[in-house]
Amino acid sequence: MKPYGVWAVIAPFNFPAAILVGMSIGALITGNTVVLKPASDTPIIGYLFTEIMKEAGLPDGVLNFITGPGETIGKAIIDNHDVDGIIFTGSKQVGYKIIKGSTKVKLRSIIGEMGGKNPVIVTEHADLDKSVEGVLRSAFGYSGQKCSACSRVYIHKNIKNAFTERLVHHTKNLSIGNPLDPHVFIGPLINLKAYNNYQKYSRIAFRDGKVLVGGAVRRSDDYKYGYYIEPTIVDNLPNDHRLFREELFVPILCLAQYDDFNEALKLCNESSYGLTAGIYSNKKQEIEDFLDNIEAGVVYVNRPTSAITGAMVGCQPFGGWKDSGTTAKGTGGQYYLAQFLREQSQTIVE
Repeated sequence: MKPYGVWAVIAPFNFPAAILVGMSIGALITGNTVVLKPASDTPIIGYLFTEIMKEAGLPDGVLNFITGPGETIGKAIIDNHDVDGIIFTGSKQVGYKIIKGSTKVKLRSIIGEMGGKNPVIVTEHADLDKSVEGVLRSAFGYSGQKCSACSRVYIHKNIKNAFTERLVHHTKNLSIGNPLDPHVFIGPLINLKAYNNYQKYSRIAFRDGKVLVGGAVRRSDDYKYGYYIEPTIVDNLPNDHRLFREELFVPILCLAQYDDFNEALKLCNESSYGLTAGIYSNKKQEIEDFLDNIEAGVVYVNRPTSAITGAMVGCQPFGGWKDSGTTAKGTGGQYYLAQFLREQSQTIVE
């Protein structure tokens, strides 16, 4: 196994240390050099990481830090013939742009994690308290700014009202404010674009569905110093509505009910994404059917702390299927590092 040469690392804003460091070290530890481009909203951690690596003794030219607008720097990376591989975490749109642009330059390895539209099934055999807590944390933790966030929930008709009532109640009690305050659960969105997107999607939710809680921004008092919004739950949308299909990256959760378990599985898998998915059920057959048929790279069963967000490196490889990933091999898994290497068969005749 031999290194490719030069890898470009394009990192997201939402985990500005964990993802950036993980991708960079993956390329470096396998013998490659790196051109590191952090998200425009979060460049400082990338810079500090580069300084730490330099202090640790990494030779000059092995890790190269560059920051600037994604459109400008990204294009320069894609167009550069000396870049042998690109690893990035970001949106589906950016991912397709990188892939399409690269094909015009040279054949190169591309490792991409491109978001999700992540479903949870809550069956009539679920523990309601556990499922409400898990969905709440998964949908609204980090203000919904996770590619793994729960964005749609399919609930059995027999428990829909009970589940929804509890979920709405707990959502109303979530604290919104400065994330430096340990008692705050919902912090601000990352930038003005996300803030405007939230308002656009909220208007669509009010127009086409029934907003059960949230849907508004906070502007008074200290809220005027950040892009503060309310966690939002919307019901009564058609299952093929854009809010059920598009990755929003804001704390808006769509609910729907189902009659038949196979129908719920079908609705989960109809998405073009396949990153994370979860189920709450105490019925063995439902769990087995879910695990056998769900089209996602990271799946969870009856997880109370967060329905489908979060993965422990070395135990839960994190990567998506379909439009959620280019390789379907998860970060932190046994196949991850091999992606930064190319195989060479050597035969010696004496």
